[in-house]
Amino acid sequence: MALNFKRESFNARILSVGAYRPPRVVHNNDIVEKIDSSDEWIQQRTGIITRHYADKNESLIDMAIKASEIAIKKAGMTKDDIDAVIFATISYPYQAPSAATELIARLDRPHAAAFDISAACAGFTYGVGLASDLVRGGTSKYVLVVGSEKFTDFLNLEDRATAFIFADGAGAVIIGPAPEPGIGPTIWGSDADSRDAIWMNPSWLEFKNNPNAPWPFIAQEGQKVFRWAVFSISKIGNSAIDAAGIRPEELKAFIPHQANLRIIETMAKDMKLPDSIVIADDIRETGNTSAASIPLAMDTLLNNHPELHGGLALIIGYGAGLVYAGQVVKLPPNPAATSK
Repeated sequence: MALNFKRESFNARILSVGAYRPPRVVHNNDIVEKIDSSDEWIQQRTGIITRHYADKNESLIDMAIKASEIAIKKAGMTKDDIDAVIFATISYPYQAPSAATELIARLDRPHAAAFDISAACAGFTYGVGLASDLVRGGTSKYVLVVGSEKFTDFLNLEDRATAFIFADGAGAVIIGPAPEPGIGPTIWGSDADSRDAIWMNPSWLEFKNNPNAPWPFIAQEGQKVFRWAVFSISKIGNSAIDAAGIRPEELKAFIPHQANLRIIETMAKDMKLPDSIVIADDIRETGNTSAASIPLAMDTLLNNHPELHGGLALIIGYGAGLVYAGQVVKLPPNPAATSK
């Protein structure tokens, strides 16, 4: 016997974006002494000039709440409108329960569906794809997608390969129904043969059982990650553009994961993106915030270029796993215009 129910289907789009950066700004010169480096070298290799660090007592949930509240307000909604939360992070310090359930409890929305994604720097674009499917399938109406990281809890400030790269911050978007498609098909996948390119070691069990085991700091093989991102992810971007049924010249912006400015510029060139496209470079002032980097970069881009509201953007996340996901999205409308 077949199931007997009807469910209306919808289109989906990003309705708003919110961002939070901790107030403490850390310049390259503040960290170079411990890693025998220089401001000039860091800028040449990564494009990073500054990054933001959270205070010791500021958690990634504290940051996520601030970003989420901004996104909810910009969408002209209240927290009661949110019926699902997808939380992308790899720096939440508890195995269970999830960061998403802590967030909804503190937002006083304790009965919303809530779960975490562990897809590192691709977590946000994984979340966007899942949220779009939830809305289009009628399972949820308004989904809050959050990326929040407090990497300073897992950052070895004496590691020359990572100390200057990673930072703290949070970004959030509201995804809901729309009269026409606003989120293209998600192109995603993995390259698990290179799983050891970015890692957090030792495991919790090793840390528990070995009194001499170090804290599980984040580490990476920078050149391996660079080559993979440059030569593989640009193809994913082109596939996402094709899947959305548009031409590259119809894009208004390119907002990739903010891992490294050289990677971003090389990807744009390799994809043959037109010069008219605005390319996000929030990495310069925010560093690499993993799952938070794309919504943070989106927020900066729209603040600096308000004319891009409502335009088409290519977003791509990629990171530890190695995993990736990308899609073409319609950027949220200008909240100043919609509130009039």
